[in-house]
Amino acid sequence: MHFTVYSFLGMKKALLLSALIILCLLSKAGAQISGSDAYEIIYSMFNPGSEDPNIGLTSFLSTMVPMGGSAESMGMAYTAVVSDASFLELNPAGSAVLKNSQFAFFHNNWIADTRVESLVYTMRLGNLGFSVGGKWLYLPFTEYDDFGSRMATGYYSEAIAIANTAIHLFPGYYFYGLAIGANLKLAYRAMPDYTDDAGNIIAGSGMDQSAMAVMADFGLLTRFNFLKAYSSREKNSSFGLTIKNVGFPSKGEPLKTVASAGFSYNFFKPIMISGDINFPINLDEPAKSSRLYWGLGYSMSISDFWKLTAGFLLKGGNPRLSFGSSFDFAPLSLDMNYTLDMTTQLAPLHRMSITARFDLGDGGRADKAARAEELYLQGLTVYAEGELELAIVYWNEALKLNPYFDPAKESRETALTALELRHTIEQLQRLEP
Repeated sequence: MHFTVYSFLGMKKALLLSALIILCLLSKAGAQISGSDAYEIIYSMFNPGSEDPNIGLTSFLSTMVPMGGSAESMGMAYTAVVSDASFLELNPAGSAVLKNSQFAFFHNNWIADTRVESLVYTMRLGNLGFSVGGKWLYLPFTEYDDFGSRMATGYYSEAIAIANTAIHLFPGYYFYGLAIGANLKLAYRAMPDYTDDAGNIIAGSGMDQSAMAVMADFGLLTRFNFLKAYSSREKNSSFGLTIKNVGFPSKGEPLKTVASAGFSYNFFKPIMISGDINFPINLDEPAKSSRLYWGLGYSMSISDFWKLTAGFLLKGGNPRLSFGSSFDFAPLSLDMNYTLDMTTQLAPLHRMSITARFDLGDGGRADKAARAEELYLQGLTVYAEGELELAIVYWNEALKLNPYFDPAKESRETALTALELRHTIEQLQRLEP
């Protein structure tokens, strides 16, 4: 306990010292640096080279705009985390391992007047997971003539419908197994009608630039123990791989295909760190793929009902800081996120999102697991008393409730072997004169 407290105080001192050093450096040069110069310095820190020439060559960029939730507040470093409905757009394998069924609503105030509305429903049946979801991005559109008169209004929007399925393969008490999943997505881009040279709205003109696309996501996830410093049956590390938005070009433009690898680690039970590295892939012309980008995430459970999250995403020369807080008022949970985009504008409030998530229960899985463990312990008790047949009965009942409870399997095999040996000895004793 004392070690943890002192380490925490030492960390606070180190952070404070670092902040003071940065403030001193900035104040020393502050008299000669204007706001625009400082803005340019921040940008150059994260973008020392030339601009990525391949940015903007793909379509349906709304696939990369986050719904919100824990995934956004953790810097989108969520490929290996998969702890709530946010998984749907980042790792489709998540529905097979999510503890509870969930129904979630997402609202995201994106750049300028852009809004993103989303919903997700996910459930599990044993080792099978199923989810459905949708995302709608919309932006008000107004056309003006040369004199500033309004000519036409409407909305530019992109809508994506998602159907998901996943399966958890080879689950066990010691080996977590492997979850694999896939999303099928139908996307539609709607452009508003515009005017001709005479200022008359051309009916149906927006359809020329509207488009539809079919794409798919594929993902896998596994968990394991690595340098675990606390006692828990849950694995403290996770690894995930995904490839998202695989499909044919839409109106000659390739989709925003991205391959991602992610890792998460709980070095203490309430604290998690995560990281993702992402590789954009231009399936039409691979040589024109954009540069890789990466994100880091942090999560700390303050109590059973309160969790803090933070993240950092670096994409091109665009560093983004995000912060979030989650409050659990079972069965309702609320996530609130704030994102500061360091290279688009320095403002007290840049982007905010909110999520309402409803916990619909686990279908009795936790109760079955608890009953299976109880039967396992009862079997150990009677086994120690020499009642092998009764112990086997208990362990068979435990395995009916949880077929992947390896300790019950191992104990049953030991008891069967001992019982067979006892029968052999009894037969040999009967054969003696």
